[in-house]
Amino acid sequence: MPDFPTGFRWGVSTSAYQIEGATTVDGRGPSIWDTFAREPGRIVDGSTGDEACDHYHRHAEDTALLAGLGVSAYRFSIAWPRVQPTGAGPAHAAGLDFYDRLVDGLLAAGVDPVATLFHWDLPQALEDAGGWLNRDTAARFAEYADLTAARLGDRVKLWITLNEPFIHMSLGHGIGTHAPGRMLLFDAFPVAHHQLLGHGLAVAALRARTTSPVAIANNYSPVRQVGDTDADRAAAQAYDALHNRLFTDPLLGRGYPDAPGLDPAVVRDGDLDVLATPIDVLGVNYYNPTGIRAPEEGSPLPFEMVPLDGYPRTAFDWPVAPDGLRELLLQLHERYGDALPPVQVTESGCAYDDVPDAQGRVDDPERIAYLDGHLRAVHEAITAGVPVTGYFVWSLLDNWEWAEGFTKRFGLVHVDYPTQRRTPKSSYAWFRDLARR
Repeated sequence: MPDFPTGFRWGVSTSAYQIEGATTVDGRGPSIWDTFAREPGRIVDGSTGDEACDHYHRHAEDTALLAGLGVSAYRFSIAWPRVQPTGAGPAHAAGLDFYDRLVDGLLAAGVDPVATLFHWDLPQALEDAGGWLNRDTAARFAEYADLTAARLGDRVKLWITLNEPFIHMSLGHGIGTHAPGRMLLFDAFPVAHHQLLGHGLAVAALRARTTSPVAIANNYSPVRQVGDTDADRAAAQAYDALHNRLFTDPLLGRGYPDAPGLDPAVVRDGDLDVLATPIDVLGVNYYNPTGIRAPEEGSPLPFEMVPLDGYPRTAFDWPVAPDGLRELLLQLHERYGDALPPVQVTESGCAYDDVPDAQGRVDDPERIAYLDGHLRAVHEAITAGVPVTGYFVWSLLDNWEWAEGFTKRFGLVHVDYPTQRRTPKSSYAWFRDLARR
């Protein structure tokens, strides 16, 4: 592995609903994922996040794993329903007490806390009032950011407002495979705008409380055009605008791109200035490129997503394409130039069917190869001039993987869900040696 720049941030990521459990403990309110997971047929294995990895009660054990891993940063998310059980009103002290304990434990272990404010677990009471389709949710998000930073702003080293707003819009509100399960297709654009408006308002709220840098974590996917017709090219451009530009162009002062379904009626005077509130870091989440071609006649979408051949596959059947991460980072650098802030890869990882052997060891050479390839791609991008300053593996722990329940394992640490026993995998040792070097 080539050498990375001095000060490069080595980290791992998790999210609250996927690991915390304790969904009814200490006054936490219900979230849209609590509701969604209880609807028959929504989750592959019929499970919920009620217990997940029981991180709420085992955070000290997990912090010890982070210390043993030797990473410099831990990206976690704060559960909005713990801080404001109904999404409004004063901060709930017991909820913030948990994150106080977590943050203090991380600092004592020499690990920088990196806190994400919204990783999809919207309080159910806000969803009942319209959720992200309701402009008022953006104001509520800024209020939540203020309350959280008032308690933790002196110790969190990097704040991330939203995680993957494109995925939350498209899967949660476009096609309904994630919470809250709406199927609006392109009528979901207000969800995009109100998330970004909430982001901009939250950036201002955070800056009033803390001097730590502020970021957003976007999901990106390089578009691989399949076919060579004008219609195929138009389809690829449409998908790129929707997935890769809709949540970045306005952040960097360019306004909205010409993307499918964009409804300017929800954009009020002054909104674009709020969206363009400067950020200190752009978080990049990358898993795979997307194959796109022209749709069949009569399709409600202006593109068709198609599998990409010629790549190894993960247990999620996603192509393993490190070259896509290098391509993506170079594209961001070329597209935005000096307007691009420093970049940190805030999620990068893979699911495999990891099973302990007779001695209890969990060997995962595919994950080691995956991480090795993607880190080399990051280094190539740095060498080409892209300002990449960190890399976070998804994920520290095997966890509850949204609509897939407990069927997909992304962790450097294996979790036996019935007993909650943690077993570091061979990839944990590999990443430990790399981070420490």
